[in-house]
Amino acid sequence: MKNAQCKKCLNKFLEKDIYTIQQFQYREEPPYKWSIDYFKKIGIGEWDSFCEKCILEYSKESLDSWNKSKI
Repeated sequence: MKNAQCKKCLNKFLEKDIYTIQQFQYREEPPYKWSIDYFKKIGIGEWDSFCEKCILEYSKESLDSWNKSKI
């Protein structure tokens, strides 16, 4: 049963396939604190749900922003 909804694309998906920005605490860069602040600025909370496609897009977007901020 598809009962979860992606905040970005609004597609429904299986609850077991939920991704949140909390997954980003396991990557080396950017630091998780920076990620939380970055996503807060664009209106995304730690517990907002996303499908795999959208969370991968946000992961790339935040890493690109992090790399630009280090220049």
